[in-house]
Amino acid sequence: MAATTGQKPEEDRKHPVDETLPPFKMFTSGLQHVAAMYAGVVAPPMIVGPACGLSPTETAFLMGASLFTAGIATLLQTLGFWKVGAKLPFVNGVSFAGVTPMVAIAKEHSPHDALPIVFGAVIVAGVLGFLLAPYFSRLVRFFPPVVTGTVITLIGISLLPVAFRWSQGGNEQAADYGSLKNIAMAAVTFLIVLVLRRVLRGFLQQIAILLGLVAGTLLAIPAGLTDFSVLTRAHLIGFPTPFHFGAPQFDVAAIVSMCIVMLVCMTESTADMLALGKIVGRPADERTIEGGLRADTLGTAISPLFNGFANSAFAQNIGLVAMTKVRSRFVVATSGAILLVLGLSPVAASIISLVPLPVLGGAGIVLFGSVAASGIQTLATAAMEKGENSLIVAASIGIGLIPIAAPEFYHNFPKDLLVVLDSGISTGCLVAIVLNLAFNHFGGKKTASAGADPHAPDPHGPHAAAPHSADPDDPAAVPEIPQQPDRGRMDDGETATSPAP
Repeated sequence: MAATTGQKPEEDRKHPVDETLPPFKMFTSGLQHVAAMYAGVVAPPMIVGPACGLSPTETAFLMGASLFTAGIATLLQTLGFWKVGAKLPFVNGVSFAGVTPMVAIAKEHSPHDALPIVFGAVIVAGVLGFLLAPYFSRLVRFFPPVVTGTVITLIGISLLPVAFRWSQGGNEQAADYGSLKNIAMAAVTFLIVLVLRRVLRGFLQQIAILLGLVAGTLLAIPAGLTDFSVLTRAHLIGFPTPFHFGAPQFDVAAIVSMCIVMLVCMTESTADMLALGKIVGRPADERTIEGGLRADTLGTAISPLFNGFANSAFAQNIGLVAMTKVRSRFVVATSGAILLVLGLSPVAASIISLVPLPVLGGAGIVLFGSVAASGIQTLATAAMEKGENSLIVAASIGIGLIPIAAPEFYHNFPKDLLVVLDSGISTGCLVAIVLNLAFNHFGGKKTASAGADPHAPDPHGPHAAAPHSADPDDPAAVPEIPQQPDRGRMDDGETATSPAP
């Protein structure tokens, strides 16, 4: 029949993750991802640089290096080679989990030695993580819908305070932090994004976030919120010279701290890959997670060569994929290429930085809320009518919200524990895994969702309820597409019957 209609047989069709878009759409969609994660990439070096005694010029160099290494890590993740890379639309960048221990390391050593010691610890942590990836990926069996839904929801909730701080201006020490002008600018951008998503169609609807950021930035110019002076101070070319701040040094205490950070990053990346896999309709199996963790950790081990820090998944971009429904990994690979260019050209990076934080905050509320909504959708498949599952979700979200709702809650705990406890995603994830084992496995009671294969089609999920959606933009309307075995790595663990999100 396919031969008479001129349509490709279903088995010959590419999965949306492996499709390429026309060049202009590829670039603009990739640029939208960069705009969404730019502030998150440059924030850690903005904090760590001054803590290590760097001048503003040297801190700017560190920011460019972070953009460059984020590009490398993103390309490793999306394109990959050998057994490296999840080959999903996965954006990688500097992990915020390492900021606190890196600042602590800087306080304990002289400015001359601080960064070399940090870089040495990051290299060791990355190598250790790379070696652990095959074993760590086996934890996927402990992530049934009741756990993944809880973690995805916590990811979105944990990111929302970041958007709120951006909406107030970002810098709590600034005189205009939380001013009516900042919040009004964030509110206007928020409304612009919602209106654009409602009235636009097709590709323009998919880049509504980018259009909203452009419109918000233009409106911020007469309001005096856009700083053009960064363009005059930036150089055209600025390659991140290898080991610019000195050869790496290896300090045992610093290495232990960064290895803990690496384990936290791997836990969060595993949860992010499971979330993204559901959203794009290619559930992340053990092999996918292993490749993704290898890309994270290899990118981390390489980063210090170019003066970068530990890299991990950026959850805010998962929200962008969920909202735009652009699932191509090559779009995100384009984002990686853009990040490389930004890292090599401070002028180009400065253009992106013109977007005021209140504008980014208004758009961020929509993006991060989309992640939480995806988690709630996953929880709808987790047999919540079972009392044990409701209790698991309640306890896990409650514990995960502690560092968000009460940031000083753990202030009397040992600093080494704060690396984990200060991450609501990590604590909530660990609690959900332990409680799922306690209630649904060790106790002899297994719910349908907790005891089943987390990658098997769920007969009670939203896909069973609406298999014939008429909306072409609804991911549930995407037909099941058999997985191809020749995507550059073995995919024996993926099932051809996995439902679209």
